[in-house]
Parts: sequence; structure tokens; C-alpha cells
Amino acid sequence: MEAFLVSTLIVAIGEIGDKTQLLALLLSARYRRPLPIIIGILVATLANHTLAAVVGEWIRSAMSPQTLRWALGASFIAIGIWALKPDTIEEKRSAMGGYGVFLVTTSAFFLAEIGDKTQLATVALAARFNDLLLVVVGTTLGMLLANIPAVYLANKAAPRIPIRAIRIVAAGLFIVLGIGALA
Repeated sequence: MEAFLVSTLIVAIGEIGDKTQLLALLLSARYRRPLPIIIGILVATLANHTLAAVVGEWIRSAMSPQTLRWALGASFIAIGIWALKPDTIEEKRSAMGGYGVFLVTTSAFFLAEIGDKTQLATVALAARFNDLLLVVVGTTLGMLLANIPAVYLANKAAPRIPIRAIRIVAAGLFIVLGIGALA
């Protein structure tokens, strides 16, 4: 249960202000069809985070416990520092062609998550906890908790959300986890 709760919390907070949350805002503002966007986010996140968790499990089996502890501690601290850097959307609107809202959302989210801090956090969480399913379900729920409100609120609430403060809290959580892994 700890794997699920920690995974959900870390990704939900870490995702606020992330490029994929900004992508959710963009897609929602452009297409105004929340359900296919949310389902696209779900499918993309499940696929991406499952692959990331499998890599994390492999890392756990390939490293000695001492090396793994240091690698996890350093990676969580690095992700915490990275969380302080604001994200921008690098995807181009031309990539949204005429494929339908669901396919556009699924492919855009899957690609945007590659190498993203929440994907790397999923790798680290799967390496830390011995429960791939709970990590994937937790990180996916965290992604949905952060992005569903963005889809529904789109541009109305976005200017009022204290993104900088939330980014600092997320960074602090990652750094505390890193220090905890090292201790």
C-alpha cells in the first residue's frame, strides 16, 4: 500500500505545472472534449509508466542493494532539483492533425512523458518498491489527479494556481525521498 500512496502523491504533486499538464490545458482549450482527452491521458500514462516500471524492476534486480540505495537517493534528489525548473510545451500544434481527440491526446501524452520527471520517478519508484502493479496504478492515478482538473478547468483557473509554490513542494518531496533512501 505504501508503494501506491507514495507513487500517487509524488506524481500528483510533481505533475502540477509540468509540460503534460500544460498539454492537457492546450488540448482541452482546443478541442473542448474532456472525456476523450481524459481517456487518452489514461491510456498513454498506463503504457508509458508500465514500461518505466518494468525498467525500474530490472534496475532493482541488476544492482546490489547498496548501489541501488545510492542510485535511488541520487536520482530522487536530482528529480527534486529538476522539479524546480519550469516546463514548456515543445510539441507543435501541427502534430495534432485530423486523427481524433483520443488518438492525438494518447500519442502526444505518451511522447511528452518520455524522459519526463514523472516517468523517471516511476522508474525510481519501481526500483524502490517491490510492487510494479501498485507503482503503475499509483503513478497513473497521480497523473489523472493532476490532469483531470486541468482538462475541466482549462484556462479559467490556470492563472490562479500557484505553480511556483507547488513546484517547490514537489521538489522538496523528491529531495526528502532521496535523503531518506540514502539514510
